Amino acid sequence: MSIVAVVGNKGGTGKTTLSLNLAAGLARRGSVVIVDADPQQSAYQWRLTGDENAALPAVVAAAFGLEKTVQALRDVHDHVVIDCPPSIKAPQTEHALRLADHALIPLQPSPMDLWATSHLARVIEKLRPENPRLRALIVMSQMEPRTTLSRLMPEAVAELDLPVARTSLQRRSIHRLCVLEGRSVFQAGRRGAAAAAEINDLIAEIFDHDDPDQNHA
Repeated sequence: MSIVAVVGNKGGTGKTTLSLNLAAGLARRGSVVIVDADPQQSAYQWRLTGDENAALPAVVAAAFGLEKTVQALRDVHDHVVIDCPPSIKAPQTEHALRLADHALIPLQPSPMDLWATSHLARVIEKLRPENPRLRALIVMSQMEPRTTLSRLMPEAVAELDLPVARTSLQRRSIHRLCVLEGRSVFQAGRRGAAAAAEINDLIAEIFDHDDPDQNHA
């Protein structure tokens, strides 16, 4: 059983999109539930938009009472994915980091996102004594390999005291389309194949290859 918190310190990083598709990918391995801890409730709205009979993870809105909600769900699901608010100052984010086994931090190629993530890294380090099992991992998101910013990001991110996933997520229009239609990239057929492969690679990296070095942030 694992608890995965998807966290960020600003909007527009692809946090909720990662939460939804990560959960959809994990659902192919076992029982999964998404806990929407973001007061904007984007994940919850996504599930309402989709076909209620579709093979999608359930979404539980929990902007309040997060700890109690997660504790109740962890006993009946293989994975709990928490979509956190886009702020380290939100109490839900701190609660999620105390509960989680994994913290995924989507980071798009932008100086402002890099600065925001540096603040988040310090918060994670501060909370580590309270949750020594927490494994934090930066996930490069919305990458465009041909742009200068995307090419420079690996060197810039190396200055953060957090490990970076080998798997990066490319900027793809299919992500936005799937959110609009209330589905995951796994349900998008050939159009979603490349995006789904990236999510599967990320899942394998996190759950199939335990790397003790990732315990250090």
